Amino acid sequence: MSNIASPSTISSAAAGSSTVQSVDRAVTILEILARSGEVGVTDLARELGVHKSTAFRLVAALERRRLVEQNVGRGKYRLGTGILRLAGATTSRLDLVQESRAVTRLLAKRTGETVNIAVLSDGAALYMDQVAGSSALQPHNWVGQRIPLHATSNGKVLLSGLDQTDVATHTGNLRSFTVHTITTTDALARELAEVRDRGYAIAIDELEIGLTAVAAPVRNSHGEVTASMSISGPTFRLDARRVPLLADDVMSAADEVSGRLGWRG
Repeated sequence: MSNIASPSTISSAAAGSSTVQSVDRAVTILEILARSGEVGVTDLARELGVHKSTAFRLVAALERRRLVEQNVGRGKYRLGTGILRLAGATTSRLDLVQESRAVTRLLAKRTGETVNIAVLSDGAALYMDQVAGSSALQPHNWVGQRIPLHATSNGKVLLSGLDQTDVATHTGNLRSFTVHTITTTDALARELAEVRDRGYAIAIDELEIGLTAVAAPVRNSHGEVTASMSISGPTFRLDARRVPLLADDVMSAADEVSGRLGWRG
């Protein structure tokens, strides 16, 4: 059997390498502008080690995304307002963790259970922070993990802040994880309506048998659901008697974090 790659394979590999190189150069341009302030295309080309036309094409692509902008009078480029948008998204998440940490620690200490903070990220709940309570023996570390939206209390809270079209976009196929997982759009819609009405979400044995969680929304200064805070633990400990009490606790804590983020509801 021949080990010689086909022309199409070689072409695909070359195209992929070229794309990565272009991305690397575009990022380098942003770093140069961050360091130097305003830089002309000629100087950018010299630092990149490319032809001026190549540098211009890269700058033009960044300019279309408003990541760079041109000083018309000087003919040089500088970082654009799109950078502020991207930085703002990162800053808001850092602010969320910073502002919630004292609250989640107190909540974990008071309840003895694990407290998590999650945000919506590309069709999943991305866990940003976690504090383990005294009752949590070797808790699973969810930080940095992406968890299904429809099968978790945090996910349901995050979905409850979206309209019906956006819910469908973020959920797609409702995969079954246990016999208790919601797997139809109608059932999910009813569940989200309940979440909005009562102010918190519950997931009992929906992602894993034996795992229960209760979550409440964290809102930004505009009142939008920007994150979710949950209390989770084994189902035998978070039983029907205790869940409503924990719901009150997590709603109060989530409201406190919302206030720290500027919400005045």
